[in-house]
Amino acid sequence: MTDTLPTDSPAAQSVPFSSFGLHPGIMQAVESTGYVSATPIQAAAIPLVMAGRDVMGAAQTGTGKTAAFSLPILHRLMPFASHSASPARHPVRALILTPTRELADQVHANVALYSSCVPLRTAVVFGGVDIRPQRDLLRQGCEILIATPGRLLDHIEQRNVSLAQVGMLVLDEADRMLDMGFLPDLDRILRLLPEGRQGLLFSATFSPEIRKLGRTFLRSPVEVEVARPNATADNVTQIAYPLAGDDKRRAVVHLVKSRNLNQVIVFSNTKIGCSRLARQLVLDGVRAESIHGNKSQIERMKALDAFKAGTLEVLVATDVAARGLDVAGVPCVINYDLPYNAEDYVHRIGRTGRAGASGEAIAFFAPDEERYLLDIEKLIKVRIPRGELELPRASRRRPVGSHRGAARPWHDEAPVDEFFTKPYVPAPHAAESASDQPRRAAVVPARRPVGVLLGGGAHKLS
Repeated sequence: MTDTLPTDSPAAQSVPFSSFGLHPGIMQAVESTGYVSATPIQAAAIPLVMAGRDVMGAAQTGTGKTAAFSLPILHRLMPFASHSASPARHPVRALILTPTRELADQVHANVALYSSCVPLRTAVVFGGVDIRPQRDLLRQGCEILIATPGRLLDHIEQRNVSLAQVGMLVLDEADRMLDMGFLPDLDRILRLLPEGRQGLLFSATFSPEIRKLGRTFLRSPVEVEVARPNATADNVTQIAYPLAGDDKRRAVVHLVKSRNLNQVIVFSNTKIGCSRLARQLVLDGVRAESIHGNKSQIERMKALDAFKAGTLEVLVATDVAARGLDVAGVPCVINYDLPYNAEDYVHRIGRTGRAGASGEAIAFFAPDEERYLLDIEKLIKVRIPRGELELPRASRRRPVGSHRGAARPWHDEAPVDEFFTKPYVPAPHAAESASDQPRRAAVVPARRPVGVLLGGGAHKLS
C-alpha cells in the first residue's frame, strides 16, 4: 500500500533545518553551507526518512533532492559512527545508486560536505577510470557508498566490497536508470542486499514504470510529490525559435556574444554532433568544449571543472549532462536539438534556474522537428512561446590551404563552414570503461578480407 503526502500538507512546507532534530555534527555542516530553511521536498522527506519509512520522492531538478535523503541517512547512521581506523568498523551501511558518473560524483561531493563534522566515511565508485584506487579505498571501509550499477558489480565480482550490512538503499534519478537499461543490473544488486532494509526512490518524474519499480523493492512507501508531475520550474523562462541547419550554430554564437553569456549549456542529441558543434564554436571565437559518452572520464571531468570555473562560455553536451550537473548560476540552457524523449527536456532545462534563481531555456527546431516540441508541450502542459531571432549576416570568407598549423590567408569567397565539412568520428579512448553501460552479450564481427589496389591489381589482405 502506498501513502501519498499532499503537496499542500504542512509537512511539505518550507521549515527551518533546526526543527528536524538532526545530529549536532550534521547541523554544524549544514549551517556552514549557509542553508537555513529546507525546500519543500526536504521538508516533506527528511522526517519520513528519519522515522525509517520507505519513500518515493518526486520534485523538479534543482530543488535539493540529494539533501532530502542524505541528511536523514547520516543522522540514522550516527549510532554506528566510529573513529577506529579498522575497516571492519566501517562496513557499507547505506548504498546510493545513480545512473551516471557525473551524478555519482555530485552526490558524493554533497554527502562528503554534510558528513565533514562526523566520523562517517563516504566513497564513490564509477566507470571510466582506473579501478585500483577505488579498490584500495573500498578496502579501507566506508559507511556510505555512492556508485553507478556497472562499476559496483565490477567491485562485487572482485570481492572489493560487501553489501551484507546495507540497511538503506537509495535509487537516485531512477527513471533515468530505466531509460539507460540498468534494470538487470539493479535486479542483481537488489538480490545481494539484506531483507528488511529501508528503501528510498527519488526522481524528477514519476511514471507507471517507476511506480512498478518502487513496488518491487519498497515496503508500503510514502509518495512525496511537491510539484505537478513532469512540471518545469516557474522561474525558468522558455522560448522556441524555428531554425534549421547552420542557422542553429549561428544563433548560438549570436546569443552568447550579443548577451555576453557565460556558462551556457547547449544540448545535442548525438556524440558526433556534440563534438562537431564544439569545434565549430571554437572557430567562431567562442570558448567551448564538449562532453559525451565517447570521452574518457578524465576528459569529462576536465571539461566540467573548466565549465564550473567559468573559463568556458559554452559546454556542448549530450544527455549525459542532463542529470547530476549542478553549477550555480547557469543563466541559460539551449536545446540545439530537441530531445526525442519529451521527459529529457524537463531534465535538460533543470540545469538552469536552480536553487530558486531565474533562468532561460531556449529551443531550436526545424520544420521536421516541430513534432518533438508538440510532444514536450503535451507533457509539461504548457505552450512554449515561439519567437523570431534576427541573425547577423553570415561571413563570406573561408581559409585557403589545409596544412594544419600553417598560416591561412582569407578570401571573400564562401562561408567558413563550407571548408569544414568532413564528419568527425571520435577515436576510442583506452581509459573508457564499459562498466557504466548496461551489460549485454558481446557481438564479435567476423573478419573480412580487405581489397587494396597495388600496382594495378587487387590483392586481398587477411
